[in-house]
Amino acid sequence: MTNPALQRLAARLPAFEPGHVWLAGAGPGDARYLTLDVLDALGKADVVVHDALVSEEVLGFAPQAEVLYAGKRGGKPSTAQEDITLSLIRLARAGRRVLRLKGGDPFIFGRGGEEAEALASAKIPFRILPGMTASLAALASVRIPATMRGISRAITLATGHAAGEEGDLDWTALARTGEPIVVYMGLKNLATISRLLIEGGRTPDTPAAIIMAATTAEERLLTATLATLAAEAEQQGFAAPALIVIGDIVTMRPRLNGLETAS
Repeated sequence: MTNPALQRLAARLPAFEPGHVWLAGAGPGDARYLTLDVLDALGKADVVVHDALVSEEVLGFAPQAEVLYAGKRGGKPSTAQEDITLSLIRLARAGRRVLRLKGGDPFIFGRGGEEAEALASAKIPFRILPGMTASLAALASVRIPATMRGISRAITLATGHAAGEEGDLDWTALARTGEPIVVYMGLKNLATISRLLIEGGRTPDTPAAIIMAATTAEERLLTATLATLAAEAEQQGFAAPALIVIGDIVTMRPRLNGLETAS
């Protein structure tokens, strides 16, 4: 029997109209982290335009839809952002129900803001469907709290793909906050990021971790220090997608595992 509360919720879900684009987040990886809103959209879409971090399992919830790949991965052949945006507009103008599906949340390093702005300029109706943010879900998956009273009062989400280049983040300023940092797309530049943070005042023995393929069957975790993390990651063959965590919150993992009573 269907849960009555779920039936009431389903009745409130909006109609997916022809000519509309919904910008949605698929969460950190595993399909069990999809929101009900996104799961509903997958079942209604005429076409799903997805990025490289959306799994086949997730796409399996849209058997009725045409599936178009529009992935962007550092160092690999990628679809130009302008082409992706123009494709969304073209499909919507053709009367399709377009689901633009991204890993994590569309507004956290997902270029969702750029695409929404382009849709608004083209007068294409759109909705934003939040997804579980990959960084925070990844931390929870490995039992590292993003914030912890007595350890952290804030957390910074940063992109590391341009570390050390002109116009990049001021890593020394981030170092001086003393608060945890979660770095997206930073594995290639991890040695540079570590050096800049140490130059900015973080101690070389600052706890650090890498979470690879979070929440999936391929998930791997590496813990080390800020000074040794890059070398350890290379030695152990860590690869994208991966999130880098820097700060004392990493020390909570063994403490929480020590309290573990069941898996």
